[in-house]
Amino acid sequence: MLPILFVLLFLLPSSHAADFCVADLTVHLTPSGYDCKKESSVTTDDFVFSGLGVPGNTSNIIKAAVTPAFVVQFPGVNGLGISAARLDLAPGGVIPLHTHPAASEFLVVTEGTICAGFISTANKVYYQTLNTGDSMLFPQGLLHFQVNGCETKAVAIVSFSSPSPGLQITAFALFANNLPSALVETVTFLDDAEVKKLKKLLGGTG
Repeated sequence: MLPILFVLLFLLPSSHAADFCVADLTVHLTPSGYDCKKESSVTTDDFVFSGLGVPGNTSNIIKAAVTPAFVVQFPGVNGLGISAARLDLAPGGVIPLHTHPAASEFLVVTEGTICAGFISTANKVYYQTLNTGDSMLFPQGLLHFQVNGCETKAVAIVSFSSPSPGLQITAFALFANNLPSALVETVTFLDDAEVKKLKKLLGGTG
């Protein structure tokens, strides 16, 4: 009889198991994520996000919008190794070359057509025109882009292998900061006029 009881106790779920770790956004983000909110204060709303159904505002310089469902917007993904976003591209819209240092990306086109691609560390380019229903992967940390070259809008849903994928846009990193123009010219092989034009366009100084 005793062995059967031990087996039953082993199969029963532990009352101390951590099923989730909803982010406590009142503390600072660390490389391992946010601290957990007290379970007594967790609600269903922590596991529901409605923003991916709302079109983003594409009235900007890149004619594009990204609506993130990262840990800051969606605390329930904390510690689960996943997050998502909605990508809206107006005609002529572009998501410039950028990287996600902490995550790989999986993109699904839900409306329209998007030309997307990435560049490997061997400088080999992988790109494809994606139609509605097509998907593409972008490995973690690699430069990649999305472009809508059509006359109709395009929409995609993307998922990431981290609740905080991070983002660095190459053009903004180079021209939207206060690096002296002469230094930018040296590291990019661009001339002075082009560097100053891009700094002015993107809000950089120096």
